[in-house]
Amino acid sequence: MERLPVEPTITDVMKASKFLRNRVRRTPAEYSFALSERAGAPVVLKLDNQQICGSFKVRGAFYKMFSLSRETLERGVVTCSSGNHAQGVAKAAAELRAKAWIYVPDVCPETKKTAIRRLGGEWVELVVADGDYDFAEGEARAFAAERGMTFISPFEDSDVIAGQGTAGVEFLADEPDIELLLVPAGGGALLNGTAIAAAALAPKAEVWGVQSEASNPWVVSWESGKVGGEFTLAPTIADGLSGAIPQSMLSLAKQRVTGIIEVTEREIAAAIAFMHREHHQQVEGAGAVGVAALLAGKAPINGRKTGIIISGGNIDEEKLLSILKEYD
Repeated sequence: MERLPVEPTITDVMKASKFLRNRVRRTPAEYSFALSERAGAPVVLKLDNQQICGSFKVRGAFYKMFSLSRETLERGVVTCSSGNHAQGVAKAAAELRAKAWIYVPDVCPETKKTAIRRLGGEWVELVVADGDYDFAEGEARAFAAERGMTFISPFEDSDVIAGQGTAGVEFLADEPDIELLLVPAGGGALLNGTAIAAAALAPKAEVWGVQSEASNPWVVSWESGKVGGEFTLAPTIADGLSGAIPQSMLSLAKQRVTGIIEVTEREIAAAIAFMHREHHQQVEGAGAVGVAALLAGKAPINGRKTGIIISGGNIDEEKLLSILKEYD
């Protein structure tokens, strides 16, 4: 679809904030002395790696799941995820006592698979698809259609976008004078939700998405405003940002997002190690891309107060230890 049937507004994001107030954590906004020194400007981190389930994704997943009617829940829901959205859906399914079928790609980290099973318990069926994210989503959508169940997109959904935008609302409430926001760009729900919040609460602030060169549909499609071209879809350390993007999310982003920054896999790994060393924070690849952009000198800071959303911390221990050893 070119556009969402109903595009979320700041009112929708604030409604989500009210609903989630006592259901998810209000994660800290932390001043970074180390990054501020590098940038020559104040830098503040929104640490959503400390969120319930280790990622911002629980925000949108919870808001969407609790918005569904009892009749819809009783028919069952289906979703697809690189791992973090799935954890939010699994936790909500267990709380709502509703059956959920969750598809993940075969590259989904083991730490995420384990968490999905633990959070969902008997209410979740985890299906590991033999392919990448886009293949897994196709399988999930077909399964839902065949059985008359509701498919919940992890990003192309107005309620999910509104839920993810609550991270931006919290961040700007704590730091209302932020002038530049660096946000991970995957499916686009966090990027668009944050941009909606910023347009209303800090209208002079620029919002930039950040994506890995290994999976870069945002980068390739941004200038034309049309999804297409020869973008890369290779395995990436930022597995949470991997996959194609729908035109609806790009069209929405073009209304409020200033631009997209591309970072390398090595720059992301260096940022993961930096966050561990300087902030004692465990950050996954997708959560580290904003820091990677700053450290690589690719963020258009120009003396402006900068906010970076650290979107998640669910990284396999073996991968983390390997990165720390290499970038010590």
